[in-house]
Amino acid sequence: MKLRVLVAEDSLTVRKHLCEILSADPNVEVVGEAEDGRQAIELCQSLRPDVMTLDMMMPVMSGLAAAEYIMAYCPTPILVVSSSFNRGELYKTYDALAAGAIEVMEKPSAGGIAGEWESRFIAMVKLVARIKPITHLRGRLSKKYTPATQPPGTPAIPVDLRNIQIAAIGASTGGPRALVDILRSLPADFSLPLLVVVHIGDPFGDTFAQWLDEQSVHRVRIARDGDAIPARGVVLAPPGRHLAVRQRRLALSDVPERHSCRPSVDVLFESIAEEYGGAAAGCLLTGMGQDGGSGLLAMRRAGCLTIAQDEATSAVYGMPREAALLGAAQHVLPLSEIGPALARFADQRGFGNPP
Repeated sequence: MKLRVLVAEDSLTVRKHLCEILSADPNVEVVGEAEDGRQAIELCQSLRPDVMTLDMMMPVMSGLAAAEYIMAYCPTPILVVSSSFNRGELYKTYDALAAGAIEVMEKPSAGGIAGEWESRFIAMVKLVARIKPITHLRGRLSKKYTPATQPPGTPAIPVDLRNIQIAAIGASTGGPRALVDILRSLPADFSLPLLVVVHIGDPFGDTFAQWLDEQSVHRVRIARDGDAIPARGVVLAPPGRHLAVRQRRLALSDVPERHSCRPSVDVLFESIAEEYGGAAAGCLLTGMGQDGGSGLLAMRRAGCLTIAQDEATSAVYGMPREAALLGAAQHVLPLSEIGPALARFADQRGFGNPP
């Protein structure tokens, strides 16, 4: 059965180009074309495509408004295809990801290598189509703790919550939305510095920290090499550079990718395990691939508190699944419980472990 794709793009030239690329693949069928956001919603509801590509800047109703409506009322895997790179328009792209769009990629440019963008586009459409979309309501479902298995090999050191000095989060596909939910659920007086790696590449990653800074009361900034670890607030790895901790300072590097990722969650988690021992907390969120699993295991073996997002609330249960299979997570939690859990654990510092 062919993959059924809806293309939403206001430019006739770009829309036809995207349709031609998709139609050239024998396993893909373009079932509809929308030239504005309202038409995108109507066609999505009537055609029920397997996946849709969506431009952000469209007439009548914007791509963001269309994405928010679609994810609330007819959830469909969405690939944002955008050429808008100024701050305001990039913010709309991040808002769409937070609303449930799966991935984003840039529109083709005239100076690109022939066939390279087209191949990436087809591959990304097929990838996004395999991901089951999650509505806003499903992400708010509340569940109890699900204990994870003990990691194989060297037993983990018992966690002492009184000593936690820092927390780290790693995420990929679906990560912007998950991260916003967590930050909004943390109290304003959350007392731990939070280091974050999210897989979001250029050109979309440069202003991500600025956008994220406006989504909650917690201050967010891009990591700078050599800076001291802040007393509190969120520090985000920059696009294309690994973030680690060395001698209680932020360390950026351009060493090779891990699991095809730079920045890599494993690099951050492993450095925290080495630098802080058990005096840290690690959390692995939704994402495709294996990045973060072995790093979270290193943290657990060092005595850190470790958490992985559960399958039901993950946009992609790839990275958290790897952690679960390795026995890296002490707790497997739905997204709505992760922020409150981190807050509770932070409150235990100096007061002994909870019963």
